[in-house]
Amino acid sequence: MQPQEAYEHRHSLETRLVVLRVGIILAISAMVVGFWLLQVVQNGKFQTMAQSNHLRKLPLRAPRGVLFDRNGRELVQNRRSWTITVVRDRDTDVRAAVERLAGVLRLDDERVTEILDRQKRQPLFRIPVVERATIEQVAAVLSHKLELPEVEVEDVPTRAYPSGGLAAHLFGYVGEIRPEQIKSGEFSDIDPGAVVGQTGLERLYNADLQGEDGSRIVVVNSVGRQLDVVGEDDPVEGSRLQLTIDYDLQKAAEESFQALGFVGGSVFLDPRNGEILALTSLPAFDPNDFASGIDSKTFNALMTDPLKPLYNKIIKGRYPPGSVFKIVMAIAALSEGIITPDHTEYCDGVATIYGSPRRCLGHHGRIDLITALEKSCNIYFYHLGEMLDIDTIHKYAAMLGLDGLTGIDLPGEEASFVGSREWKQKLNGEQWYPGDTISVAIGQGYIGVTPLALATMISTVANGGTLITPHLVRAEDRGQGWQPIPSPPARGQLFLRPDVLSTVREALGRVVQSGTAIRGRINGVPYAGKTGTAQANISLANRRAGGDRFETRDHGFFVFYAPLDNPQIAGVIFGEHAEHGSSTSPIAKHVIETFLAKQQGRPLPPSPLTRTASAGTTPAARPGTPGAPGTAPAPGAGAAGQAAGGPGTAGGGQGGGR
Repeated sequence: MQPQEAYEHRHSLETRLVVLRVGIILAISAMVVGFWLLQVVQNGKFQTMAQSNHLRKLPLRAPRGVLFDRNGRELVQNRRSWTITVVRDRDTDVRAAVERLAGVLRLDDERVTEILDRQKRQPLFRIPVVERATIEQVAAVLSHKLELPEVEVEDVPTRAYPSGGLAAHLFGYVGEIRPEQIKSGEFSDIDPGAVVGQTGLERLYNADLQGEDGSRIVVVNSVGRQLDVVGEDDPVEGSRLQLTIDYDLQKAAEESFQALGFVGGSVFLDPRNGEILALTSLPAFDPNDFASGIDSKTFNALMTDPLKPLYNKIIKGRYPPGSVFKIVMAIAALSEGIITPDHTEYCDGVATIYGSPRRCLGHHGRIDLITALEKSCNIYFYHLGEMLDIDTIHKYAAMLGLDGLTGIDLPGEEASFVGSREWKQKLNGEQWYPGDTISVAIGQGYIGVTPLALATMISTVANGGTLITPHLVRAEDRGQGWQPIPSPPARGQLFLRPDVLSTVREALGRVVQSGTAIRGRINGVPYAGKTGTAQANISLANRRAGGDRFETRDHGFFVFYAPLDNPQIAGVIFGEHAEHGSSTSPIAKHVIETFLAKQQGRPLPPSPLTRTASAGTTPAARPGTPGAPGTAPAPGAGAAGQAAGGPGTAGGGQGGGR
């Protein structure tokens, strides 16, 4: 190699070495800066990420608060339950794991697809496959533990209702929080997957009953396997609630309905303070079905049942009250000075009013107000409807609690209404006709009240004019002992004159002793009551075409308070399509007898189901089926309805009477 060539070669090599050194220095500098940024500047961020990648927070569900009756008996409690889950590993085929588990538990393909779809939408560290698993399912998993290393069985609290469907609409039921509930903010600070109250007391008092969930912090390795437990916060049980309900009265009411084969509902309460002693709506459902995860077949059966077992008829159903409304008419007419107690009318079974025939179920002759209430004479109260202005009737109905909400501590209550001129004008832009008032006078036409509203109305008469607020909770225990919850304030005060009260009370006492509610009479215990028979809310054409179908029959009401001279219990019995109010009075009789026996320390009267069995019969069939009570109308029962029309026509059918 020539000297010149050697020099150039050496120079080129040195240049390349310089470039290489500079590149190495720059690369090392970049790495140093990068490490400095990662380890110093962003240390906190990546340390948190590293920890979250290796720590998992598992919720520990809190037991819901236990519910007790007024005497300390557990009505709603918790029981042990198990959730079978698949622990998600990065090297595990989730689908294969779920399918293997489904094979052991004999789950259908539809259920497997549902589980896999849910975990795609909401990927979880643990995938719940079976919630509220049975003992048999748990045993099956444990016996295949070696084949199912990804599967774990978690112990979780589950709601339990020892008495099955007893007071189901009062308690309500629980279920997993729904996406729309999360979105609406109805339940704040509650995570997806939590169990919350969906209806009844469970829903309204969910914040108290829910408790505080705990958590368990576990360490997992790079493939997600649990290695250790590093911390645990125990859950805090929800508040315990003592209800106003008396278990024995609740049971007595529901067994009475069952013995007679009626559906409908009832309310028994203390007229002095509004404490509800029993509340039934029938047919009912079993809340345990929901707590255990209701299957689609059971749920669809409940939803399609024509008797609406999921529907709380006591607070949601609005019905014409029939002759029960005559109490309001009597109080209004006496208080306004329209009549005196000795005012008489003549009843021969029919009267022509505003050009239309109006009928009564009896021929009572000339009678005064007390006898008219005792015998439930329609003709007498039709004439009162001629004398009283509808707005005056509405005023007294509202003061007695038959317009608006009662304020009960249950969700979903519907407001009662009694028509007025303003109300009808707003409803359909029509004027009020005299014939409309005639129908309202016997509790038909433009009037719809809940059974609970009728219970507060009769309580107002019983206590002398105080419109109480019905309620269901009397004490709470947040872990520091029972603390009483004061009764809510009264909704109003109706200043009834003593002579008005005494007249109405005398008449209501005679209703039970010798009038339309004589079937409910209790020997040696005078008490007050009023029956009502009201047409179902169907058209006259459908009624005639329906013949004797269950849904075409009249409803039966019975309002009451006892004892007559010192009222301590009051309420309403609603027999849906029971045909006559008088037929429901034996239910009140049995519950009042149970109430008095408990007060006096005597043995409780035998269950009506026991009496039915000892008589050699079986409980009545489901209403509407052959052999059920009320499948054949009583002689002379029912009354022809009339369509609403212009002046002098009826605003509804002619119910009332018995």
